[in-house]
Amino acid sequence: MPFVALGGLLVIVCVLAYAYGAVALGDRVQVLAVARAVTAGQAFTAADLRPVSAAQDPTVQLIPADQATQVVGRTAVVPLLPGTLLTPALLGDAAFPPAGKVTASVAVKPGQYPQGLAAGARVSVYVTANPAGAAPAPATTSAPASSTPARMQAVVLAVDLAGDGQGAVVITLLLDADDGGRLAAAAAGGVVLMQTAPGGS
Repeated sequence: MPFVALGGLLVIVCVLAYAYGAVALGDRVQVLAVARAVTAGQAFTAADLRPVSAAQDPTVQLIPADQATQVVGRTAVVPLLPGTLLTPALLGDAAFPPAGKVTASVAVKPGQYPQGLAAGARVSVYVTANPAGAAPAPATTSAPASSTPARMQAVVLAVDLAGDGQGAVVITLLLDADDGGRLAAAAAGGVVLMQTAPGGS
C-alpha cells in the first residue's frame, strides 16, 4: 500500500510539473529568423534563414518556418542582424529601395550624429533651414522666417567613417520619397541625426 500511495503521488507531481511547464512556456511555434547578417536590399538565400521556436503572440506577425521558400529571393528592407525574427514588414520586393522610399547620403560632423551609430539604427533627421553660420533670410511682415527644423524618420543603411576626407562621416539613409527633396535641399551643416528606439517615433 505505501508503494501504491507513493506511485500515485509521483503521478500527481509529474502532471503538475507538466502543467506548470506548459503554462510557463506557453504555446510555441516554429518561425523564421535571420541566420547571418543581411544588408538592406540583399536578396535572401536559404542559408540566410533558420527556424527557431518562439512563443505565439497575436500582436506580432511572424513568418512560419514552413514558408522559407516564399522568403528566398525577397529582399531585406533594412539591415538585419543574426537572430532577428522575420516579419512581413521586413521583406521587400526584388527591387530596392522599396516603392515610396529613396536612399540618400549625408555628410555630418561630430556633434551632428550620435557616436556609435550603425547600420539598422532608426533615426530622426532634423533639417534646419538656416544652419549655424549661414546668413539669415530677410524677415517679412507677411511670412516671418521660422527656425524650427523639419523632422523626418529614416533608417541607417551604412556608416562610412572614412567620410569625405574633410572630417565628416558619410551616412546613407533610407527614407520616405516625399522627404528626399527636403534632405537634398539642406545646406551644409544643416542636418542633425538623433537615434530613436526601435519602432519609436
